Formats: sequence, structure tokens, C-alpha cells
Amino acid sequence: MLIKTYGSAVFGVDALTITIEVSIGGGNRYHIVGLPDNAIKESLRRIESAIQSAGLKMPRQKIVINLAPADIRKEGSAYDLPIAIAILAASGQLEIPEVDKYFIMGELSLDGGLQPIKGALPISIQARSAGFKGFILPKENSREAAIVSDIAVYGMCNLMEVVSFFNGSFAPHPVLVNTRDEFLNHINNYEQDFSDVRGQENIKRALEIAAAGGHNLILIGPPGAGKTMLAKRLPTILPPLNLHEALETTKIHSVAGKLNAADALMTERPYRSPHHTISDMALVGGGANPQPGEISLAHNGVLFLDELPEFKRSVLEVMRQPLEDRRVTISRARLSVEYPASFMLIASMNPCPCGFFNHPEKECICAPGQVQKYLSKISGPLLDRIDLHVEVTPVNFNELTSAVKAEKSAAIRERVIRARAVQDLRFSSRSNLHYNAQMSPNMVREICKIDDAGQTLIKKAMEKLGLSARAYDRILKVARTIADLAASNVITLEHLAEAIHYRSLDRDSWSG
Repeated sequence: MLIKTYGSAVFGVDALTITIEVSIGGGNRYHIVGLPDNAIKESLRRIESAIQSAGLKMPRQKIVINLAPADIRKEGSAYDLPIAIAILAASGQLEIPEVDKYFIMGELSLDGGLQPIKGALPISIQARSAGFKGFILPKENSREAAIVSDIAVYGMCNLMEVVSFFNGSFAPHPVLVNTRDEFLNHINNYEQDFSDVRGQENIKRALEIAAAGGHNLILIGPPGAGKTMLAKRLPTILPPLNLHEALETTKIHSVAGKLNAADALMTERPYRSPHHTISDMALVGGGANPQPGEISLAHNGVLFLDELPEFKRSVLEVMRQPLEDRRVTISRARLSVEYPASFMLIASMNPCPCGFFNHPEKECICAPGQVQKYLSKISGPLLDRIDLHVEVTPVNFNELTSAVKAEKSAAIRERVIRARAVQDLRFSSRSNLHYNAQMSPNMVREICKIDDAGQTLIKKAMEKLGLSARAYDRILKVARTIADLAASNVITLEHLAEAIHYRSLDRDSWSG
């Protein structure tokens, strides 16, 4: 007897319908075909134990299982449940006339329990797109899958519940999640706030500019100056995720298996801070079974690289193309997957190996030329993609113990939102362009026009401060963002002067 059940395979952040065909006939061997990986090949041992634990019988006949389309590699243990249901139906132990109306996915334990799967959200989206009535999956993933409307999602605890559901002896209610309520009730629930930071008003200003224009930023300062503390609070002043961004971000984390069972929807902008020992594959994504890397997990949020010069050169260089394209493509012999990677890069570093170059009180003990050697660990092309270079100085005792309350993140965020609204209007006719940092050189010439006095100021700055030629466009982009924050239609000399101030590492004299 031939029975078909339906599941899904995830490629990148999208899913594809997979048909699980089970045929039982004469013989006594089991066969799984359709390019299964080792986890699927081992599934029959789990399935046999789970079926017996549910008080049912594993057929002692020839079982042929085909995963179609047969030319696409199937990976993971989530096919256990649809295979088990198909075996029970094909052996006559289960009557399931409506099995073709449901997506079924889940990993089986030996006792018949269901273990969570990866990619429940894109699979649920595919089930709805393909016109299926419902989606049966482990209970831990049910809220995540229920974000998708117009499809009944049933979270199950074990194989027996699924069998009882199809037999009609168990009628659970579909899991319901009000996406908009979930989104609005949990938006911006950040634990950190800029009001916790004493002093550092110039750094807060730089972070506000970075948030308003989507600019990448690097913080340079001695140990203990507050670089990490400030970077952690950047997501609190970014504009709130809109519903489309929240769904897109949740999809990536679902594929990576990074969502908690209680989380139906990601409502906060992601903040990722990988250790400097990370490999290039872990950063951009990939592997034998391609998975999203840290840059994709930071999509619509912040990627913070602490102690930037300590990262391997090869790791930093692989970020160059994703920083420009805002996506990363992982190519293998049999497939190519694409992950979105639109993130803000925030980096921090000590100014030298000892950490005290340019310190107002402590003396640097590094040998001559060592500061420049330390800085040269970061390539010019990568620095070219960082718009703001900000020197962080330690907070003095008076500021640290001051009773004056610092400005809250909510107040800063309001200014950022207003500036982003100006940019949304400016780029409304251009798709995939939302803020100033994304402007091409041609657009900079068109949008960031300055008068003769401004040109004279930039020329003098480049000559006297030794600014590199690559700093020119960056200065204009940042100046445009500063003007947007000031609700100014034109870039003034004040805006240009402040933007020039944020190019520390381009100065020939900076590292001695």
C-alpha cells in the first residue's frame, strides 16, 4: 500500500514542499531514498522505538521510503514524524483520509516524544502558500509557526497525540497568536538604557548620528572607557522594528534554531557580539549544511565586534562584500542559498597593544611604530566601510558620581525616528534604499550638495588633517544625516565640521 505525507525542507530562509512516499510490500528490509543525510538514514531506529512505545507495531515487511523531489538533498531529523505516520497508515494501523491536507514535521524520541525542529516559521509560510489546511509539529515550535495566519497550527507533545488526532479521538484547538498584539505588546522591551551611562555625551551624539543614518561606527579608546557599555545600548535608540522586519528577522532565527519556545515573534532588534576567535564561516554563514552566520543573525540589528584588531584578518575581509550588498550568498556544488545581512557594524578597539595611546593620564609604553602596526591589522577597504571613527576617553570622577540624570534612550530614539522619516521620504522612489549610509557615490553628489564655503572647508580639512580621499564621501553622508537630525534641508558648515570630526583614523598624525 502506498501512502503520501507532506513535510518541508528549508533552503536559506525559504522552504520547499517535500512529499514523503511510503510503500509496504513483500520482503523484510527498510530502504530510504531521495538523497537523505545520515540523520534521516538513522530515523528508522527512532521511528521503530517510538511506534512501539505508542503501543503500535512496526511492520516486519519491506518498507520503501522516498523523499521527493529526489534530486534535492534532505537534511535533519524533522522527517521522523511524517515518515512514522505514513508507515502506520501504509500498514493499515491508522486511517487518515485527510493526511494530504496537512504538513507534518517533528523529530521523534525513543519514547515517542516530539523534539523541536528548526525553521518552523518558513515551513508554516510554505504550508499556507501551498494551500494546506494545517501544520502539525512539536509543541515547542507551535507559537512560532502560528504567527502565519490562515493556516491551523497544532502543537503536539508525542506520537500518540498525532495518531489520536487523525483517528478523531483527540481534537486539540489550533494554536492562535495575534501577530499584531504580540508585536505591539513586546516592542522595545530593552533592559539597557542610555540613562545608565554617565558622561560620554559626545559618544552618545555619535551613536545617535549612526542610528539616524544607518552608519557603521568604530569606537577607539583605552580599556574601561565604556565602549562595550555604549555599544550594547545602541539598539535602544534605533527605530522600532516594523512588522515586516520583525517577521523577516524571526524567519532567520527560526532557521538557525535560535528562538525560544515562548517567543512567537522577535520584537527587538537583534544584537550580536561574537568572540574574536570566530571563524569566517561562523561569521558569514555556511558549513556542510548551510546555516545563517552572525551577520545574518544581526539582520535589521547590530553586529558588535569587540577588540576588532584581535579578529583574524580573513574573518574581517569576508565582511566587505556583505557590508556593501547587504546579503550573503553561500554556494555549494549542489545548491546556492542566500541570507539577508542588512546590519549596522559597530566595532571597538584599543588604540594600541597596551591600550593607553593618547590617554589623558596614563602613559603609553608601546615601542615606536607599534601603534601603526596595531592599527594596520584592520585593512583600508574595511575602514572605508566605517563612516564614523570616535575616540572614547575615560569618564572622570565628577561625571561618574554626578546626580544629574542622563537623557533616556526613548528621547534619543524620537529624534532618530524623525530623521529616518525624512530619509524614507527622500528615498521613497528608490527600492532597497532606506537611509543615508546606503547612498552610492553618484547619489552622494546628487543629494549631498554643499556650497563653495563647504567645499573650501573640506579641502582645508583634507590638507591640514591629512584626511584620505576615501573620507570625502563618508563625510558628506554623515553631514547629511546630521542635517536631517537638525531638520535642515541644506548641509551647513556646522554639519560639515562635525562630520569631519568623526574621521579620526583617516588623519595621518593620529597614530604618531
